Amino acid sequence: MLLRFRRTLAAAAITTATLLGAGGWAAADTQSPVTGPPPGSAAWVADTTLGLRLPDPATARPDEVAAFFAALSPARRDDLAVRHPLVVGNLDGAPVPLRYRANVLALTEELGRERARAEDPALTGQDHEAARARAERYRSLLADGRRILVFDPRGRGQVAEVFGDLAGARHTAVVVPGSDIDLMSFDRATDPYGAPAGMARALYEATGRDAAVVAWAGYTTPVGVGLDAATEDLAEAGAQRLGRFLTGLALTTSPAAPATVLCHSYGSVVCGLTAPGPAQVSGVVVLGSPGMGVPDAAALDPRVPLWATDRNGSDWIGDVPHVSVLGLGHGADPTAGGFGARHIPSTGSHGHTGYFAPGTASLARFAELTLGRPAA
Repeated sequence: MLLRFRRTLAAAAITTATLLGAGGWAAADTQSPVTGPPPGSAAWVADTTLGLRLPDPATARPDEVAAFFAALSPARRDDLAVRHPLVVGNLDGAPVPLRYRANVLALTEELGRERARAEDPALTGQDHEAARARAERYRSLLADGRRILVFDPRGRGQVAEVFGDLAGARHTAVVVPGSDIDLMSFDRATDPYGAPAGMARALYEATGRDAAVVAWAGYTTPVGVGLDAATEDLAEAGAQRLGRFLTGLALTTSPAAPATVLCHSYGSVVCGLTAPGPAQVSGVVVLGSPGMGVPDAAALDPRVPLWATDRNGSDWIGDVPHVSVLGLGHGADPTAGGFGARHIPSTGSHGHTGYFAPGTASLARFAELTLGRPAA
């Protein structure tokens, strides 16, 4: 027994050293996940203007939210969006067009707030610079044609953007990103296929614009690749948010089938811990995965197909040990033969963030799966 314990400790030490050393991994800031209901929920719950009890964002299920809004007139829905934009814009189960409308209002309010902070003489120069950067990000998200389905300014900020007609598309997909993604890096120009907006845009184009694709940065991601990325605390919090989002999406859209979910890097841990069912998704795809937080595909819902994208030779995630020891690591390699996932080729891709690059075999296969062609 003592020998086994010592071996476990030794394995944990080796795992920690490898996780923090492989592929340029480095210690990083520990993050506290954004959890709980949207900002402004207390005022929403206390609002009796309509003479109705509004669904509590902290406890109401997406189907209860959907039923509530279905019983309201368009004018009443819009009135709620105007008075409580941050709640309505983040409320899973609320109608998609209403969420777009609410998030425009919320972004406009936050833009004004950050512009005021940028001129506030009581703040430091560093504060002014941060406020200007946030204001510019909000301004860019308000550009004509952008459809923002999630906007939460708390912490590092969370956002989801839709490419295509989510209300009318017959097929949909959701992209779940990994580390270092937040409001400011959501659609970065450098390394575009390593950020959810660039991934989703590439997939949307690869489907011939015949699908709607959601770039979902709706959870607190690790910063860098330190202990947060080696453990599953942030993934567990993210899984709760992703599960609600997928349920709400299935309730408020009418495609031929639920969304295909594509999970990159640490996002594959979030998807594994979410373990969505067939009412939420048509299939789960992982790419650049350090593991899914489960021992094998049998630990997930057997009714949901699982695909794992073959790693290319220059993806540093291959240097990370696929183990789970004393809370470190994310378990077995989904691309391994015994895991039980179906395989997707990655010919033409390069590096950890190259799987969505145009011209790659992986992007072509992602598009086929999104369009409901699993045997193509």
